[in-house]
Amino acid sequence: MSELSSSSGHRTVCFTGCSSQYIGNDCHWNRRPTQEKMSQSGDGLHTPGYLSWRKLQLSRAKLKASSKTSALLSGFAMVAMVEVQLSEQSSVPQEMLIAFAICTTLLVAVHMLALMISTCILPNIDAVCNLHSISLVHESPHERLHWYIETAWAFSTLLGLLLFLCEIAILCWVKFYDFSPYAAWSACIVLIPVLIVFLAFAVHFYRSLVTHKYEVTVSGIRELELLKEQIEAGDAEGRANGVGLFSNTQIV
Repeated sequence: MSELSSSSGHRTVCFTGCSSQYIGNDCHWNRRPTQEKMSQSGDGLHTPGYLSWRKLQLSRAKLKASSKTSALLSGFAMVAMVEVQLSEQSSVPQEMLIAFAICTTLLVAVHMLALMISTCILPNIDAVCNLHSISLVHESPHERLHWYIETAWAFSTLLGLLLFLCEIAILCWVKFYDFSPYAAWSACIVLIPVLIVFLAFAVHFYRSLVTHKYEVTVSGIRELELLKEQIEAGDAEGRANGVGLFSNTQIV
């Protein structure tokens, strides 16, 4: 905290953490947000610390999305299993009932595993993210538990959504087969192109993501090679200048 005095005897108190301009008897405030100060307090935008901070934010977003998606879809699956009504006179094939039980169990188990991973890791990451300090990024376990985070993300988005689509098709078959087999077949026929589009988008998305990471990695390697060449050129020039000065000194 600092004090600014004027000719009229008034004092204006300015707190640290903000920049002020004193014009006449006025003190103009220019508060910088926390994120800007956090970025300026680091070494730069292309340092290993800032890269780890970006990975931390990405891991945090993945875990939040996984926890929300898993809780929602597993709840829907449990409600569907409880609310479905079956009778002894039902003409639903035995194989379809077995498929319904297996798919529902796998769906709930996969989403519960993703939810457990997200629930256990997310508080430790949030505790570091809420401090808004790049220097404390090493205290987060997102690097060591990277594979667990990716597993939760894959179970919640890819495998969990595929099982949920299969669950819808089987549930329609179990629910409508006694009333109209054509309705059950219609539900399956409608879900087939949806499943194809879903798989195509998943493959395209992950391929694009891998390509983007590859390009970023190649660009970083090229920048490191250029930096290495510049450092080696500077060292060679320094050694040449040192040899020249030494020879001039010997001549004198």
